[in-house]
Amino acid sequence: MTDFKPQSKDERFQTGNVVLLSICHFIHDIYSSFLAPLLPYIIDKFGLSLTQAGLLNTVMQLPALMNPYFGKLADRMSFRYFIIFAPMFTAVPMSLLGLAPNYGVLLLLLFLTGVSVSLFHVPAPVMVYHVSGVKTGRGMSFYMTGGELARTVGPVAIIAAVSVLGFDGYFPVMIVGILASAVMFVKLKDMPTVPRRHETPSIRTTCREMKPLLLPLSGIVIVRGFMHGCLATFLPLFVLGQTNDVWLAGISLSLYEAAGVAGILTIGPLSDRFGRETMLLFSLALAPVSLLFFVFSSGWIRFPLLVVTGFFLLSTTPVMLAMIQEYSKEGSSSANGVFMMISFLARSAIVVLIGFVADQLGLEQTYLFCAVIGFLGIPFVFKLPGRRVRE
Repeated sequence: MTDFKPQSKDERFQTGNVVLLSICHFIHDIYSSFLAPLLPYIIDKFGLSLTQAGLLNTVMQLPALMNPYFGKLADRMSFRYFIIFAPMFTAVPMSLLGLAPNYGVLLLLLFLTGVSVSLFHVPAPVMVYHVSGVKTGRGMSFYMTGGELARTVGPVAIIAAVSVLGFDGYFPVMIVGILASAVMFVKLKDMPTVPRRHETPSIRTTCREMKPLLLPLSGIVIVRGFMHGCLATFLPLFVLGQTNDVWLAGISLSLYEAAGVAGILTIGPLSDRFGRETMLLFSLALAPVSLLFFVFSSGWIRFPLLVVTGFFLLSTTPVMLAMIQEYSKEGSSSANGVFMMISFLARSAIVVLIGFVADQLGLEQTYLFCAVIGFLGIPFVFKLPGRRVRE
C-alpha cells in the first residue's frame, strides 16, 4: 500500500502553538464528555428507555449537519474566536442538565452544546495542521490527546461533582469553562491564524474533490462507530449492570479514554514514519478482537482488555484527520467540515440504533454485535486512494 505525503508548507513543528491548542481542546471536551456518565441519573430522573437515552446523543450531534457550512465560513474569516469561546459556550448548557424541567429542555440544552462543539471542532484541526509542519500525524496526536484526556478526566470529575452537589446542584462547574475562555482570550490572541480565502470552492466541489478519500473513510467511520458508540455512550450502564457500582462505572469510562490517549500519542507519530494506511489497518484489525475478549471475559481481566480496546480504537482519529488535511487543498476547513459531518452523523445515528438493539437484546449481546461489525472496517483500508500530492 502507498500512503500520503504532506503538502508543501512551513516545515517547522511549532510545539508551543500545538500544545496550546491541545489544552484548549482538553478544557472544551471535559464538558462535552459529561453526557455518558450522567446517563444513569438522566434515565432515572426522566424515566427514559435506552432508545430515548441514545436519542440524547443524536440531538447533541445534530448540528454536525452544518459542519460543511461552518467549515466554509471558517475558510473565509478568522476563526480564532470560535476556538476561544467554545469552552464557555459548551460549559454552560452541559452544566444545566440537572436543572432541566423536562425531556424537551434537556434536548434543547444538548442541541446548543452540539452547535458549540461543531464551531470548535471544524476549524481547530486545520489550525493544528498549519502549525505542525511536516509532522501532521504528531500534531494531530497532540491535539487529539487533549480531547481524549478530557474524556478521561471528565467522567470522574462530573461523578465527583454530582456526588458532592447532587444531580440538581452541580451547575457551578460551569465557572471553570467561563474562566477558561477568558484565559484563552489572552493566550490565543496572538496565535497566527490560517490566511483567509476570499474565494473558496463550493461544498459540492469540495465533496467531489475529496470523494476518493471520503468514501472509504466514511465506511471506516460507520463501522468504527458501532464499537465507539457502544463504549463511549453505554459503557457506564454496561459496567453498572455488571457490578452495581456507579463509581466503577465512571472509572471504566475514564480507563477506556486514558487508553485512547496512549494510543493516540503512539499511533499518530508512528503514522508519520510507517504510513497512515499501515497504522490504520493495524488498529482496525486489533480493536474488534480486543472488544470481543472484553465481552466474553469476567472479573478483573476485563479492565486490561478494555485498555487494549481503547488504545487501538481511539488511535484511528488523528490518522484520519491527518489524511483529510493532507489530501485537501492547502488544509481546508471545508474539507474537514464535510468529514466531521459524516463522522458525527454516522456516530449519532448508530448510537440510536445501538440503544434500540440494547432494548431488544440487552447490552451484552449488543456489545458482541458491535464487535463483529467492527471487522468490516478492514476492507475499506484497501480502498483508500494512496499517495496524492497536489501541485
